[in-house]
Amino acid sequence: MKTTLNILGFLATFMLSTGIMFKIFHWPYAGIILFSGFIILNLGFLPIYFFRRKTELK
Repeated sequence: MKTTLNILGFLATFMLSTGIMFKIFHWPYAGIILFSGFIILNLGFLPIYFFRRKTELK
């Protein structure tokens, strides 16, 4: 579970930062990269993070 969380966190951060860089330089596919980063963050990383945090507190 920890490895999955680390990989998803890295992918989300990488995709978001790359998408921002693409937006700044007005390169193509910036919107797709940013959208992918937000999807990974919101549907992958955050649910696993909060579920793991909730189970550790018990």
